[in-house]
Amino acid sequence: MKESRKSSIEIEKEEFRKIGHQLIDDISDFIGSIAQKPVTPNESPSQLQEILGNQPLPENGKPASELISTSTDLLFNHSLLNGHPKFLGYITSSASPIGALADLLAASVNPNVGAHVLSPIATEIEKQTVRWLCEFIGVPSEYGGILVSGGNMANFTAFLAARTAKAPKSCKEDGIQSTSKRLTVYCSKTTHTWIEKAVILFGLGTKSIRWIQTDPSNKMDLQALETTIKSDLENDCIPLMVVGTAGDVSTGVVDNLSEISTICKKFDLWFHIDGAYGVPAAIIPKLRKLFHGMEDADSIALDPHKWLYSPLEAGCALVKNPQHLIDTFSSHPEYYNFSNSGDGVAQNFYEYGLQNSRGFRALKVWLTLQQVGRSGYEKLIGEDIQLSEMLFDLAKKHPELEAVSQNLSITTFRYIPLENPKNKEYLNQLNEKLLNELQAGGEVFLSNAIVFEKYCLRACFVNFRTSEKDVKEIMEIIIREGRKVHLKLSQQLS
Repeated sequence: MKESRKSSIEIEKEEFRKIGHQLIDDISDFIGSIAQKPVTPNESPSQLQEILGNQPLPENGKPASELISTSTDLLFNHSLLNGHPKFLGYITSSASPIGALADLLAASVNPNVGAHVLSPIATEIEKQTVRWLCEFIGVPSEYGGILVSGGNMANFTAFLAARTAKAPKSCKEDGIQSTSKRLTVYCSKTTHTWIEKAVILFGLGTKSIRWIQTDPSNKMDLQALETTIKSDLENDCIPLMVVGTAGDVSTGVVDNLSEISTICKKFDLWFHIDGAYGVPAAIIPKLRKLFHGMEDADSIALDPHKWLYSPLEAGCALVKNPQHLIDTFSSHPEYYNFSNSGDGVAQNFYEYGLQNSRGFRALKVWLTLQQVGRSGYEKLIGEDIQLSEMLFDLAKKHPELEAVSQNLSITTFRYIPLENPKNKEYLNQLNEKLLNELQAGGEVFLSNAIVFEKYCLRACFVNFRTSEKDVKEIMEIIIREGRKVHLKLSQQLS
């Protein structure tokens, strides 16, 4: 047998260097010119399938340089660009360039951050990242947590910890069917759809959700919450948890977290905060009062790939008492040899969440936190909020726009023709068609929200490339396209 193995998957050192240098050059040019590109090429699935072709799985390999070159062209020219300064749709931020480099570096070493022995320095970096995130949002360093893929998984992780902590102890061995009482969870009607997935996937069922109405400010109605909990206790239910929202996805509203915390303590319920989008705004001194009570939460979900500008994927679940995560997720089969060694206690992240094999998500968050720093983030997040406020003010002043809501960095508004038809259904239809035209046009990308039964255009600023100039240009685009859509729709209906 030969002493060295020749492998078709390997790339020789100099070739790798050449391909890598070219790729970095291409990425640098791409980032530098992203503002001049369309936000989206608006290509249909069939068009993209035609571009890719319908070849079978290759029998023989191709040169790496050719493949990287082809892939670069595909991604740069056939993607929706959430790094574009006029991308304000949903809550996907422009990704930090250092985060992209971090993913390359992490993939090169390829640590499995499931056990300390498999990923010694990566584990310690993730631990430090979690601690820094706690400091960032202003909760005690005693909180522990884990990096996950995003908001759904962060909320799921906390949900399962809450179920373990608050459900009857028999449930762990016998399942939730071991109790005849219904387990119940409480959240406002604006809560993200993850809660429905959670109760279905984890055995409680959709009837376990108590959808609490909102008050005129769109926050959870606390009197309704307490009344509903009392009613469930009187009707042989087992209340488990209350979900407060710190920045709802449609309008950015933050629930009264302090009062929710008080109610949870009163009834011994788990207090979870879905802060996947909005919690980073707690770094802004003048907004800190909005998040009062967050430090009492049993768990918090936040997404660095939203308002901390990390590349996808990067979510985080924080738990006040990390032992609840271990109680929920830890297992010790005989084929695991991950026992502690050395002069410290080794933390094994497989005991903190659903995954055993885990990629090194923390590196990109860790590096960006250091590159930007607390003061840098305060400036960036503050500027996003100011741009949102600017858009709201411009919409309020424009005769063809109605400013509807503005919270954190989310503004909702809608186009209203100068003749101002009073027909609510028509205005909703008009703005829905306008949004579709804007998303397809490639000049700007917004999303939608239904606010007080009004179909609205929604702009979410989590984009460090967006400027005041972009906001003014976006206004011009919306007015121009709004007039076109109104003319076409009114003619169709006449």
